[in-house]
Amino acid sequence: MTQPLVLASNNRGKLVELSQLLSPLGFALTAQGELGIPEADEPYPTFVENALAKARHAARLSGLPALADDSGLCVPALGGAPGVLSARYAGESKSDAANNAKLVRELAAHVDQSAYYYCVLVFVRHADDPQPVIADGRWLGDIVAAPRGQGGFGYDPHFVVRGLGKTAAELPAEEKNRLSHRGQALRALIDKLT
Repeated sequence: MTQPLVLASNNRGKLVELSQLLSPLGFALTAQGELGIPEADEPYPTFVENALAKARHAARLSGLPALADDSGLCVPALGGAPGVLSARYAGESKSDAANNAKLVRELAAHVDQSAYYYCVLVFVRHADDPQPVIADGRWLGDIVAAPRGQGGFGYDPHFVVRGLGKTAAELPAEEKNRLSHRGQALRALIDKLT
């Protein structure tokens, strides 16, 4: 029997990625937009605060358990930017192309091209769950100026996975799911849930 679970996001890439990872556990993931739930505000400076706010918002408006992810790319040479502003780094249009162009432009003057993807997942059983389940993951890499690969989304074409020499966009979906910050966070979350 499948258990309904609301994803507190309308990001198609995240929905596909998390659905693949959660389906073996019997969760049927539905994006909040399919239930008419608007996106929550993300006013906080940390990934965990934003994820918790999104999870509670989706659970409150759906009456169902909710899963929220807040994730982004952190670049030490840029003081951790784009960080929690990763989706709208180049403005509110949330354009992957514009975000990538800004990242490459701002990082061009720096010797240190290291970066990491960071993800926090928050699972709430209901909107006022006093014990949300929280897990995180970090995926190390480096930024390259020229995009490579057709897969993934966001900064994936510019993110070379440390030790592999391939961008996240060049990896097959199964390998990306296994290695990624989101995959790591989800495995940690599953461990906590079970």
